[in-house]
Amino acid sequence: MRVQVIHSMRPFVLASLVLALAACGSDEAARESAPLPKLDTFTVAAGDAQAGRSWDGVVEAVREAVLSAQTSGRVTAVDVDVNDRVVAGQTLLRLSVVEQQAGVDAARAQLRAAEASAVEAERNYQRFASLVKDNYVSRAQLDQARAGRDAANAARDAARAQLASAGQGAEYTMVRAPYAGIIAARTVEPGEAVGPGQALLTVYAPEDLRIEVRVPQSDAEAIRVQPGARVIFDGGASIDARQVVVYPSADPLSHSVVVRVLLPRMQTPVAPGTTAKVVFPIHSSDKRLRIPEAAIVRRGELTGAYVLKDGTLTLRQLRLGTREGETVEALAGLRPGDVVARDPEAALQALKRQREASGAGHG
Repeated sequence: MRVQVIHSMRPFVLASLVLALAACGSDEAARESAPLPKLDTFTVAAGDAQAGRSWDGVVEAVREAVLSAQTSGRVTAVDVDVNDRVVAGQTLLRLSVVEQQAGVDAARAQLRAAEASAVEAERNYQRFASLVKDNYVSRAQLDQARAGRDAANAARDAARAQLASAGQGAEYTMVRAPYAGIIAARTVEPGEAVGPGQALLTVYAPEDLRIEVRVPQSDAEAIRVQPGARVIFDGGASIDARQVVVYPSADPLSHSVVVRVLLPRMQTPVAPGTTAKVVFPIHSSDKRLRIPEAAIVRRGELTGAYVLKDGTLTLRQLRLGTREGETVEALAGLRPGDVVARDPEAALQALKRQREASGAGHG
């Protein structure tokens, strides 16, 4: 009898489930009927559809010198500071010259003594040379006088070299600009004691700038065939490269090739260390899909993007590859022709508004 009751209730339970599913279906229909707010989207295309390929690089000065101390001493004055423009030969920093000047004075005194000895040795030799004709002195004595003269002349020349060396040491206490440029760094202050090899100032020439980027071997060959580039800076300003040089060999570990991009002279040069994007007018030979990195959603270990299809917005998980400039390679999860929202936050807000509208319509 109990089994019969259960069997008699089965149609009622099934009917209840059908009604519940119908109610859920009506809810879903209400949600689908709510329009999705308009979004800024883009259509995914293969990599060979791009007008060029870009790599990020850093601006560096072709001529940049770290001026180091070539003698020991104490800093007495620093005449320049960071961002100061200097001309070639300008005095930038001075060291104490007491010890060096003492060496110069000693070397000068030694030179005077050596010159006097050389003059005396020359006179002695001339005297012996005149006496040997009348056999008043022997030939051996004349040879000895000649040797004394030559030794005195050599000592005089050595004293001259010593004076020049001491004078150069005194000259090292004056640090001068090797060329016209801008002071990029200053590492000492007046009163500090410095030794040979210690860095004092850094100066660079702002007119000659370059960027070096590493590109795959296949792209390097394309750049070598069509050497040209457009450099885009962070502020939006851009400029055409003056020259593009592709290195002849590749790195054996990364299999990449260095491409040197020389910048033209600019009215307002950018500072070394500035990041920039280098765009080469080449086309990708493969079918890689690249999307803006700003469209990527990262939630913990999940990486994806909002895809719009038939008026429905869904978060699709992606597997990403290499990053180039402001784009990233989509290895899996997207196909050419997919429509992706550019702003993930705007896409999330649009979903919320759609659900709210669907809920209000259902109520």
